[in-house]
Amino acid sequence: MTLTSPGPTVGVVGGGQLGRMLGEAAAPLGLELLVADPTPDCPAAPVVRDQLVGGFEDEETFRELAERSDYLTFEIELAGPDVLERVAEETGTPVHPAPETLRTIQDKLVQKRRLADAGVPVPEFRAVDTAEDLREACADLGYPAMLKARTGGYDGRGNVPVEGPDDVEDAIDDIAGPAMVEEMVDFERELAVMGCRGDGERDAFPVTETIHEAEILRESVAPARASAATREHARDVAHDVLDAMDGRGVFGIELFETADGEILLNEIAPRPHNSGHWTIEGCHTSQFEQHLRAVAGLPLGTTDQRFPTVSTNILGDVPERQSAALSGEECVLETARAHLHWYGKREVYDLRKMGHVTLTGDDPDALLADARDLRDGLTFE
Repeated sequence: MTLTSPGPTVGVVGGGQLGRMLGEAAAPLGLELLVADPTPDCPAAPVVRDQLVGGFEDEETFRELAERSDYLTFEIELAGPDVLERVAEETGTPVHPAPETLRTIQDKLVQKRRLADAGVPVPEFRAVDTAEDLREACADLGYPAMLKARTGGYDGRGNVPVEGPDDVEDAIDDIAGPAMVEEMVDFERELAVMGCRGDGERDAFPVTETIHEAEILRESVAPARASAATREHARDVAHDVLDAMDGRGVFGIELFETADGEILLNEIAPRPHNSGHWTIEGCHTSQFEQHLRAVAGLPLGTTDQRFPTVSTNILGDVPERQSAALSGEECVLETARAHLHWYGKREVYDLRKMGHVTLTGDDPDALLADARDLRDGLTFE
């Protein structure tokens, strides 16, 4: 890449908080960012060169994005892989990660089958279409189990615990579409690895401990409070996952550490991920810079961690949708080594991700307690 002004352009399908943080990471690299998103003045708009307004499968919008870009990527799995593939072939603008990877990831059953076939350890799973299918699967897997929508689920949406036979009918009704069921994993902790595939190289960021409540990520602790052997095992599994993917970019790889020391794959996101936000302050190269480096074919940056880091999500705490007005942020801004990230969303509702707070220091346990205190002082009420 030869740097010029304006520089090479990366077109991003999606302009939410991930697009916003990609925009923030692009400028020091001399890259220009364009985003395509159906929401006018989306969160990424203030920090990128331009926004195209169009849906996530709008071929005309994708074509214009490709014609104005040197590389294409996406920050949301709702992007249409077939449309991306056609537009890339017609315009000659490469897409990373590959549309085939996106196609695989979008269907959780296809994703699990692909990875199981590649030798990646996964929980036991079954495809289910009817209540009778679910009963038969649970008779084999045991109760409780986790029923998942094959497509469209995120932040806990599309995941329904099945505690016993009496829950089967309601669970199938809640999913209301193609589904799969997994054994309920007895995990010691949940882990995540931000893996990265570059041009002939691969790497992974330090293993992160992720803390969820009601299926929604609340905090990330890096390094994970697991043994060195467990962290090394998790990185090995992440590398195996990367070998099964196509194209360049960052991949959010969610894992379970089981009570008996196994590492099992939960899910993959072929993009920067909430569990890697801590890398902005915690690593020499953030996941967002790394994704752009990979997509543009630049050498990957170092994934070394600078110091222990905790990130906690700022979630909506109001029962009804309303204009977003955060209060209490002064405490974060007054705290040494605390960093506030605001996503610029105009409206807030219950449990919507509105931003995050990162705290760096020495002791992960103390950092987590302090980060929670800072987060609990923030409200939209």
